[in-house]
Amino acid sequence: MRPENQSSVSQFLLLGLPIPPGQQGVFFTLFLGMYLTTVLGNLLIILLIRLDSRLHTPMYFFLSHLAFSDISLSSVTVPKMLMNMQTERQSIPNVGCITQLYFFIHFASLDNFLLTVMAYDRYVAICHPLYYTTIMKEGLLALLVAGSWIVACVHALFHTLLLVRLSFCADNTIIHFFCDLAALLKLSCSDTSLNELVIFTEGGMIFFLCFGVISCSYIRIGTIILRVPSTKRLYKAFSTCGSHLSVVSLYYGTVAGVYFSSSSWGSKDIIASVMYTVVTPMLNPFIYSLRNRDIKQALEMCVNRVKFFKQQSLDPPVVVRSTVR
Repeated sequence: MRPENQSSVSQFLLLGLPIPPGQQGVFFTLFLGMYLTTVLGNLLIILLIRLDSRLHTPMYFFLSHLAFSDISLSSVTVPKMLMNMQTERQSIPNVGCITQLYFFIHFASLDNFLLTVMAYDRYVAICHPLYYTTIMKEGLLALLVAGSWIVACVHALFHTLLLVRLSFCADNTIIHFFCDLAALLKLSCSDTSLNELVIFTEGGMIFFLCFGVISCSYIRIGTIILRVPSTKRLYKAFSTCGSHLSVVSLYYGTVAGVYFSSSSWGSKDIIASVMYTVVTPMLNPFIYSLRNRDIKQALEMCVNRVKFFKQQSLDPPVVVRSTVR
């Protein structure tokens, strides 16, 4: 594009969700309720894991970090979307857009890495139960979580820096409800071939590497279970892996629906993006609480404690009188 047709873009316009006119209030209430459910539900998971000593195991250690990542992932996009719905001001500053992009990539990647680590944890627990405590030591747990955070940070920073070097022209309208990398690349008037190459190579390698580790872990788990099939063994495997498999299916299913179903952005892609940025983080606490006996027991114990202390505060103190003769 010629220089005279280029302009410095100081802000972008987010078109938001394809909501019919006159229904902004309904969708605002809906997404506000979903966001509050996401935050409160995942905070409850973190609180239960911290309070109940029975949940101080590697699986729940990873789950607490996944819950925090889900809260952060929703908080990156949903509050801005709600504010745009309420105020009908769709603009976002350039710096704010780049910042939102960085944290979105960071926490979406962190979810991916944590799900991979949790799959490895389930593999060790079922395929090598006698060596589980020996392998999954505190040092390895800290290393796996710290590595996930660091790699996610570097991955997000890499794509963000590659985007910052691009120029944007007069068209600053993003056909999305947040600053998505693919949508921003379509607005650039610079050569984006390097960005696209990095997305398909580095991004694709990380995605399929994590997906491969998860798939191999569960293939190995299935092989071990089917080698000596028994009802008790199947129930144990389902109770420990069912919740994680459900979350993995939701995450990878919706991500694949967004980035592999079509080459151009449309209303279907935006709806699929809502699934993995809003719906999936909201459903994770329900999946882990409804299908996990340990979480349900910890929740019941927490409720009983609250009832006990509430009853203690309502009951009048008993005064013991002593008579002196």
